Amino acid sequence: MVAQWHPKQELESLGAVKSSPPKRATRVADVIRNELSLLIVQRIRDPRLRDVSISRVTLSDDLRHAKIFYTSLQGRHVAGNVQKSLVKAKGFMRNHLAKTLNLRFTPELNFWYDETVEKVEEMEKLLADIARKRDERESDS
Repeated sequence: MVAQWHPKQELESLGAVKSSPPKRATRVADVIRNELSLLIVQRIRDPRLRDVSISRVTLSDDLRHAKIFYTSLQGRHVAGNVQKSLVKAKGFMRNHLAKTLNLRFTPELNFWYDETVEKVEEMEKLLADIARKRDERESDS
């Protein structure tokens, strides 16, 4: 009997499909994002973190290193001050995660400003500009 051909398995065997992180790392990253978001809103009293939101968290496969991506309503120009405040509160956050999560090791927290929102806005402006120019060209002809 001949084994049935499956396209997804074929692509994975060739290395053409980017394998996703383990499900556990993804689940733990979601829990960390929720916990840190609540912690920033409810317990941290630093006024520089008032308009900060945690947009996403990526976790290494061994669950020891977490990249926490944040955004601020005030924009990129305050990212440096927000970064300093987050680093200052890192120990408090990590201690809270150690108490709440039932993990052998509490991940090391590294904070990164998430530029995704700004890049999306820039792309939307470019696409709107292209559409406007195309409409002008069509109306001229």
